[in-house]
Amino acid sequence: MSNLIVKNIIDSDIAVATDAGDKVFNEIVNYLSKNKSVTLDFTDISILTTAFLNAAIGQLYSNDKFSSDFLNDNLKVINVQSEDKPLFSMVIRRAKEYFKDKKGFEDSANSAFYDK
Repeated sequence: MSNLIVKNIIDSDIAVATDAGDKVFNEIVNYLSKNKSVTLDFTDISILTTAFLNAAIGQLYSNDKFSSDFLNDNLKVINVQSEDKPLFSMVIRRAKEYFKDKKGFEDSANSAFYDK
């Protein structure tokens, strides 16, 4: 199992930006594509946002290459602050819903925002 330390990947103790999340996503995909399990270590991360998690973890569910079962078996997160733990389940739930019916989701959003 490969241990990826988020702070070292993004060179910061705050995980808020989508471009930082993309860096983490690319590292995760690099290992998972080789069928290597990954532990994502959030040691010393003081601020964590859903924008970051959507980019780092949420988009893993867009790839037909990785099933939910595969991700459950091969991606673990550790050292997450207790107040941030609910963010993970929210991001994963939303990603699954979004990528299951991407067009319907976007149509609904467009209708709500632009009255189309």
